[in-house]
Amino acid sequence: MFRSCRTPRRTAAIAALVTAATLTAAGPVGAVPAKTLKVCTTGDYKPLTYRDPATGNYSGIDVDMARDLAGHLKERLVFVPTSWPTLMRDVGTPGTCDIAMGGISVTPQRQEQADFTQPYLADGKTPITTSRAAHRFQTVEQINDKGVRVIVNPGGTNAEFVRQHLPNATVITWPDNTTIFEQILQGRADVMITDAIEAKYQATRHPGLVAVHPDKPFTTADMAYMLPKNSRLTGGAVERWLGDALTDGTFQRAYDRWISTQDAPPEPRR
Repeated sequence: MFRSCRTPRRTAAIAALVTAATLTAAGPVGAVPAKTLKVCTTGDYKPLTYRDPATGNYSGIDVDMARDLAGHLKERLVFVPTSWPTLMRDVGTPGTCDIAMGGISVTPQRQEQADFTQPYLADGKTPITTSRAAHRFQTVEQINDKGVRVIVNPGGTNAEFVRQHLPNATVITWPDNTTIFEQILQGRADVMITDAIEAKYQATRHPGLVAVHPDKPFTTADMAYMLPKNSRLTGGAVERWLGDALTDGTFQRAYDRWISTQDAPPEPRR
């Protein structure tokens, strides 16, 4: 029979070493491991969310808000890459996203599959084109013509607008929303339909482009943060955090950081 050769004193010493090693790995005595807040975001929708391909770092209005939310919840923030075509699938896959942030419009179809916070921005679809062509694309009727090349990023509400309202236009699908605006400048497309906040932002960063009547968009829609159905974050602390952020200046500061103060901001929802 095997018999341990350890004495009680040696056993106690070994136990103490094991305990010390465990505490070193886990953190200080009494520390509680932080929960992880997994934020799904597309990273391709300035000024709300952008992922730098060189560094992998995220920035934007809703990235700032995600950091503020994680601090409020005392949870470790992890950004999870998603895309507009896969957003609903990712939000519906257990364990993938705790919340999705980054300029997500509230639609009846999305509401059937996910929960939403209260809205935090009101926006709508408007054209962005070259300054010399802006007079040609003032109305849906002008754009809905086979001679007009409409460029669109797939999977989101931009593509849905084009499908519903521009069936006669020549549609060019461009998968990279971070480089789509250069296609208009380079003459490979005539116009894009997107949210006014993005159109205004990109027009200021691309000389030669202009947002067409962004203060009078073709549609109106609310933006909100999206959560899995009946998730741990639905309502409760997240709703209180957002309500406070909209009234105490937290959201406005994030907005002002990324948008020129010369532009009047969209009306925050309260």
